[in-house]
Amino acid sequence: MAANSSDSTSGKSGGKQSAPSAEQVVATFQRMRQEQRSMASKSAEFEMEINEHSLVIDTLKEVDPSRKCFRLVGGVLVERTVREVLPALESNKEQITKIVESLNTQMQAKGRELTEYRERYNIRLVGEDDKPGKADASQAKESEGGGSKGGAGVLVS
Repeated sequence: MAANSSDSTSGKSGGKQSAPSAEQVVATFQRMRQEQRSMASKSAEFEMEINEHSLVIDTLKEVDPSRKCFRLVGGVLVERTVREVLPALESNKEQITKIVESLNTQMQAKGRELTEYRERYNIRLVGEDDKPGKADASQAKESEGGGSKGGAGVLVS
């Protein structure tokens, strides 16, 4: 705990923020990547729920509306009619769809943030150095003329 307090005070002592260390840059980058991955997995999970809802809705539309059906609500299995359950399922599907759209927007914003962070600190991922693309070639030429001054030049595995 003492190490944490000394790190936070040493960064504030100069009045201006000094550039973060390579370890801090890597840790922040890894955290941002993990956040993006967790958003993607959550989005995929919700997409599967949407597909399940669609399958159940399509099945229930072909059934007599007065027929009994069972629905799991908060861990409790309740008996309802198709007439009561179908609108609730459609509403849930719409809400999940909105959540997925929101998550996708957040993932795109996180991707832009990651790209900006990579460019700011000249972060290269392992495997990218072997085969630079056409877009990366122009960036490599710019960074050759003193790129070490601008960023940390961090290699992330």
